[in-house]
Amino acid sequence: MTKNRSKPIVLLATGLLWMSLAQAQESVNSSGSNVTGIGGSVSYSIGQMVYTTDMGSSGSITQGVQHAYEIFTVGLNETVLDISVIIFPNPTVDNLSLQINDYSNEKLLYHLFDMQGRLLKIGQISEQLTQINTATLPTSTYFIHVLNQQNQKVQSFKIIKK
Repeated sequence: MTKNRSKPIVLLATGLLWMSLAQAQESVNSSGSNVTGIGGSVSYSIGQMVYTTDMGSSGSITQGVQHAYEIFTVGLNETVLDISVIIFPNPTVDNLSLQINDYSNEKLLYHLFDMQGRLLKIGQISEQLTQINTATLPTSTYFIHVLNQQNQKVQSFKIIKK
């Protein structure tokens, strides 16, 4: 009795064809992990060697393996004022704009900190739109705290500098 060997060969050929059409991100990294907490989860990799940046007239995009970021307001005990604070663009390159809606000449300050908690810059907020120069800062993550005249936090922001 002879066995029909065409069925396994067809299955093998189909499997190889399917695998050659599958595409996924691939990277050889030195380390990485997934972290989950109360505010969500994040996946990270250390040692990513390949990414590309495309620039256009309306902005830029950086592509790479696991190249996601989150923008959110940080802080727990924030002072309640009847103002709305917005910071943009985030991520930033050269300048950061701090916009205060419903501004009525409150005396406000901003403090810029690095990830180690070192105070890098203090500035007065005297208008509805304040420009913060970030051109001399290295690529990293920073925190900006907006403070009232009693040095109480009004709002805090996590900033990504590219």
